[in-house]
Amino acid sequence: MNSKQYTMITGASSGLGKAFAIECASRGMHIILIALPGSNTVSLGQSIALQYGVDVQVFEFDLTDRDALHRHLAHITGHYNVSFLINNAGMGGTSHMAETTVEKIDQIIQLNVRGTVLVTRLLIPHLLKNEKSYIMNISSMAAFTPIAFKTVYPASKAFISSFSLGLKEEFSGTGLSVSVVYPGPMMTNSHTSRRIIGQGFKGKMGLLSATAIARLAMRKTLAGQPTIIPGFMNRVNHLLMSVLPVEWKSRIVSREVKKEIQYA
Repeated sequence: MNSKQYTMITGASSGLGKAFAIECASRGMHIILIALPGSNTVSLGQSIALQYGVDVQVFEFDLTDRDALHRHLAHITGHYNVSFLINNAGMGGTSHMAETTVEKIDQIIQLNVRGTVLVTRLLIPHLLKNEKSYIMNISSMAAFTPIAFKTVYPASKAFISSFSLGLKEEFSGTGLSVSVVYPGPMMTNSHTSRRIIGQGFKGKMGLLSATAIARLAMRKTLAGQPTIIPGFMNRVNHLLMSVLPVEWKSRIVSREVKKEIQYA
């Protein structure tokens, strides 16, 4: 096995995953990038390796394909010492539940929930071989509130939150530290940018760049902080929303989210 320590990042081809890849490389960390086939991640990995002088390994496969997931992770854990896992891969969307295809709903669940859990379970024995290791799971501010017209996505992110905090407690006293990050709005692509801009001032509250979120999340995860909410306005929003009855905050947030349907 390669004696170097690696950070493995899922959903690494663009957006927050790409920002994590660059942030880790800038810290001198060797990285393993996981992304969908055809996502140009090989080119990204070559560019990062050349710029930062770190080893970059790229694996392109679909995390919802159980056989591919097991096969590739068996190869990775057999050849590379992974000491840091960043579960970033995820997907969502905005639409009426009755108009959302069963296939889309299943894909969100398979990627956000099953994919995250299986990757974590398969990596934990190898993470524990290191004197110090880390898991960073990416949840969302959406995890704190049931949201109409998204429904499955915030539920999946609430799962990630609960799953991460349970792991944190389970592995307390070991060398494995678990953190969960709750990002707010990010302009990661043209679709999300149109959606955020379309919401006006409210949509831009708590807006941070993927680079800023990655930098903060890395610093606090390495410091062992269990829950991370990037951005002052997002922390204020979470505090204010936490005192409202769930029906009220769900109604308030859902009313704003409904405006996103035109951009879906």
